[in-house]
Amino acid sequence: MYSVMIIEDDKKLSLLIKNHLEKYGYKSQIIEDFNNIKTEFIKNNPHIVLMDINLPVFDGFYWCRDIRTISNVPIIFISARDSDMDQVMAIENGGDDYITKPFSYDVLLAKIKGVIRRVYGSYAENTSSEVLETNGMFLYINQNVVEYKGKKIELSKKEFQLLYSLIKNANKIVTRENLLEVLWNDVDFVDDNTLSVNMTRVRKRLEEVGISDVIETKRGQGYRIIVSW
Repeated sequence: MYSVMIIEDDKKLSLLIKNHLEKYGYKSQIIEDFNNIKTEFIKNNPHIVLMDINLPVFDGFYWCRDIRTISNVPIIFISARDSDMDQVMAIENGGDDYITKPFSYDVLLAKIKGVIRRVYGSYAENTSSEVLETNGMFLYINQNVVEYKGKKIELSKKEFQLLYSLIKNANKIVTRENLLEVLWNDVDFVDDNTLSVNMTRVRKRLEEVGISDVIETKRGQGYRIIVSW
């Protein structure tokens, strides 16, 4: 049974979501202590988080970043804020999807099922090994960890997905559209700047393990990693 943590300060809406999900076999927890969301997350260890943006004390962006320091669990934002910038900020702060209020419970359920298939089920990355080795660099698939010359660092989910996609296509150009689809499964959901920001983070993380200047930007096309370090 998959568990869903509901972080929403509208008690009536939280209960409606909980009842609907439990009707379809999901275990749901409603968070009421908005001062200690990270602690509640660790205690409940959910498979999926539903996160409102407008919350008491700190907003959902803050708590999403806080959760990302310890976990890559899928986070779906649910908010009445419908601007493009809010959706971009949700992604850049670590969110995986975004639903605007008011919403259909069937759509919410479909979003949750889609995340489960991608992350835990039939659409999850199928790898014959949990470790991918390239020219002395090791990618630990199930841990989002990269290692080079004995130094290990943990990447965020999106950083790892980008690096993994580039390494799987080493020395070849990976198009912008393909990279956006890998990250968010919706090429219209973010812009070029969002992808550029995340790619800059990947470059910096590689520098931390001693690998520099290996990701090329192919203007108007995409990115390529040159495996020659």
